[in-house]
Amino acid sequence: MHTVPDGVEVVESWDRADHLESPPLLVVDTVSAFLDAQGIGRGPLTWQRIGDGHSNVTYLIGRGGDVIVLRRGPRPPLPKSTHDMVREARIQKILHGHGIPVPEIIAVCEDEAVLGVPFYLMGRLDGTVVTDSIPAHLSTVEQRRATGEAVVDTLVSLHSIDVTQGELSPIGSPDGYLRRQVERFRGLWEVNTTRSLRAVERLADWLARNLPTSQAASVVHGDYRMGNLMFAPQAPARVLAILDWEMATLGDPLADLGYLTATYSEAGVLSTPLELTPVTRAPGYLTRHQLAERYRSRTGLDLTPLPWYQTLALWKAAIFCEAIYTRWRRGERPHDTTFGPSLEAGVPRLLERAAQYAGLTVAPRR
Repeated sequence: MHTVPDGVEVVESWDRADHLESPPLLVVDTVSAFLDAQGIGRGPLTWQRIGDGHSNVTYLIGRGGDVIVLRRGPRPPLPKSTHDMVREARIQKILHGHGIPVPEIIAVCEDEAVLGVPFYLMGRLDGTVVTDSIPAHLSTVEQRRATGEAVVDTLVSLHSIDVTQGELSPIGSPDGYLRRQVERFRGLWEVNTTRSLRAVERLADWLARNLPTSQAASVVHGDYRMGNLMFAPQAPARVLAILDWEMATLGDPLADLGYLTATYSEAGVLSTPLELTPVTRAPGYLTRHQLAERYRSRTGLDLTPLPWYQTLALWKAAIFCEAIYTRWRRGERPHDTTFGPSLEAGVPRLLERAAQYAGLTVAPRR
């Protein structure tokens, strides 16, 4: 890790931020004071930004002999009901009590005077996130298969929690979840785009007309994919923690399965911007069909309507990727030289793939 320098992202104190066009993400003296109050480490702070950072921001923080993880939202202003770090931490505390593998929540800071936004601290986990390379201990054909099985089995465990318990009610309400999803994201398109893509409205109409009847209610992660799972550092494949709970709520469990399978990289299938763990194209990994079948065999749910949920997943993905693309075009992501510009074609590609799941055709990209 690096010792903290002054700069656009990290400053020693709020006084040093006066000349910056945007507020800093990490302020050394206020974070150090917060750590003092929690009895965490002594001496100078070191930091390392980790994760892809397209939404919330995560740092590995070192101080003395202690190493922890700090997670915060992006720079203000924040859209209403998003990037709620206090809620995200509360959800993980509840799920930990149900035996779901999640990071240990150490402390929550609601005082915006410290970093400008609420944040929380969690324990560091010694594990592996599988993205664009296959860890050596998970590289055999047997462990590749076991990795996919662990992905499904962990999701089944999450969905098996009894959501009628009162402690889970603050997370959300499963009633009307699917209709709310369609209505909410339909409204988000207009405020997050500067271009016209007619497929968005056409898919919204199709989703609204073909709403399936939810067969169950569960905790829904909202971004459940292999890249949001940390695996144990040795074989056999075992999930140490489910990460990134920003979009968690109560709803229809097939929404998670639809997202997992629609964004899963598989040999012979055209890629989209949401395939963030491309290694599963390699031999030995489960196919999308095998993932779904394992889930069905363990839950007993009817997967006949799964294409609807896969359509929903990619349609929603196109809308939040469009928000990233719009911010990039406005110059709000100055260091993004790859992902933002790729979304000019990437968002229409997501919409085309969503339309395929829906059995629709979309106008050719111009």
